[in-house]
Amino acid sequence: MIKLSVALSAALLMVSLPIFLVFGIGSTLVAREALNLPWTQLVQTSVGAVSKHLLLAVPLFIFAGYVMVAGGMAARLVNLCIALVGHWPGGLGIAMVLAMGFFAAFCGSVLAAITAIGTILMPRMIENGYPAPFVVVLAAMAALIEGLIPPSNAAIIYSALTSVPVAQTFAAGILPGIVLALMLMGFVAIRCRALPRSPRATPAERLTATRAALPALVTPVIILGGIYGGFFTAAESAAVAGVWAIFAGFVLYRELTFGALVRALVAATLATAVIFVIIAMATLLSVILTFTRTPQAMVDWFLSWSSSPLAFLLMIALACLVLGTFIEVVPIFYILIPMTLALLPVLGVDPLHYYIVLGAFIGLGMLTPPVCLGLYTAAAVVRLPPQRAFAQVPAFLALGLAYGLLMILVPSLATWLPSRL
Repeated sequence: MIKLSVALSAALLMVSLPIFLVFGIGSTLVAREALNLPWTQLVQTSVGAVSKHLLLAVPLFIFAGYVMVAGGMAARLVNLCIALVGHWPGGLGIAMVLAMGFFAAFCGSVLAAITAIGTILMPRMIENGYPAPFVVVLAAMAALIEGLIPPSNAAIIYSALTSVPVAQTFAAGILPGIVLALMLMGFVAIRCRALPRSPRATPAERLTATRAALPALVTPVIILGGIYGGFFTAAESAAVAGVWAIFAGFVLYRELTFGALVRALVAATLATAVIFVIIAMATLLSVILTFTRTPQAMVDWFLSWSSSPLAFLLMIALACLVLGTFIEVVPIFYILIPMTLALLPVLGVDPLHYYIVLGAFIGLGMLTPPVCLGLYTAAAVVRLPPQRAFAQVPAFLALGLAYGLLMILVPSLATWLPSRL
């Protein structure tokens, strides 16, 4: 029955059935027919998975991000970044990377970052001579910073799965996020050095842009300062961020309308529903793995083959690259983490280092066809057929692989800052 379920799940995945249905149908078949688990236990498991207090931060951060876009914060961040670096070689591309980094500090959604920053900057870049396929892939790649710089939905979900304190997971992503941003900026500066540059902003213009963006720049201080100062939990800081975004949009910028606020609520609800239904169904898979002793078998198999942490992380990197080509980050977390978590203490791999390695290589799936969701989203922003951007993917993929290997080989990038907290 288990082999039949695996074959059925693979077939459903190949015909592009939504991933939550693939998990739900395959796991339920094994649970009922092979393990004889009661329906009540399956329902309680799924509901319990999405009822964790920590996961409440996910919809609240997504909502805060949408409100900040509607209220004008994203536009002012972009203007500030252009004023700071627009005159550099590849200045508009570097401004996109920088703006993604800033936006990451108050919104945990990768796709929201692509839409928010990309809608403003991508058309302008194309008008200034940047090739549209390059712009699309750059936006998708730059959005990977969103998965590392806190607050990150991936960090919240990882903490919920592993019981690692979310403050530690957030801190682990800061230095790797900065490193990725610097690597992307250098790449863009070299590739786009011959393209037209924006005029150098005057000191007065930079001061004006900084003042306009100040409410947005204060937001990470509110979110992270509240968490690390012990004033808020992650969910409470997300709620405070949402309230601050509403205040800034209505009172400071006066661009937020009640209609836009309702649309932000609807968009956040839809995005949360997608994430939570995947979590609910993927948790069933975790239960099946536990009952079939798959994690123990995984530990025994790997230790019989090698006891090297480096070999383990390279194997995980390859698995993430393959899985990321077909499915998204949340289901990959729920597939890999339950199977491999028991190996971490045996091999001496720090859970925070493991999180960064997972994030680095799963994120590359946002670029690789056929299920390159980040690339598709960026292409939709400028109405470019996605297949036209595929030729630009190999160069960015090579950069991403170099970054991922750096994260594997230098674990202190993930562990140094959390150890100082």
